[in-house]
Amino acid sequence: MTNKPTLLLIDGHSLAFRAFYALNPSNFRTPDGQHTNAVHGFISMLLNLLEGEKPSHLAVAFDISGPSFRAVEYPEYKGNRGETPEEFYGQTELLEEAMKAMNITTLTKKDYEADDILASLADQAAAAGYRVLVVSGDRDTFQLIGQDTTILYPIKGVMNLARMNDEAVVEKYGIHARQYPDLAALVGETS
Repeated sequence: MTNKPTLLLIDGHSLAFRAFYALNPSNFRTPDGQHTNAVHGFISMLLNLLEGEKPSHLAVAFDISGPSFRAVEYPEYKGNRGETPEEFYGQTELLEEAMKAMNITTLTKKDYEADDILASLADQAAAAGYRVLVVSGDRDTFQLIGQDTTILYPIKGVMNLARMNDEAVVEKYGIHARQYPDLAALVGETS
């Protein structure tokens, strides 16, 4: 183990969607009918991570509604994505409220996605001497992997996370983590 402080960065939208699809929405509702399966799964995952990783610092980044700068420049960006399920609506707002109640820093930036925020913070924190753990279901984050940066990637649901370092990327994809953007550009990225 290391004596370095540990920054745990979570892609809120990515993990909320993973939690949404891992738990049946009809089993999680408030009395007024608001679905809460993503909230339940996300908070369960968060508590598990806090217990297991014991980070000294923590932040959760969320996407905000509206197109990112990429979608403005390239309208086909994420064009193959389906519609957001009706049952998902309202759950990220509940998650943001829960994070605030738990005194957990949440981050958003107009025109940017959560993983853009996480990438900037991960690079800055690693340069400042932190051990960085990024939790995201987006394989594009593999390019952030470095000596002090590890990606925790959901394998199934949100509780089973693969610890992706350079060796793990080489084993799974046959390339180094820094080469992942090239692979994604050649074969396409669907995560």
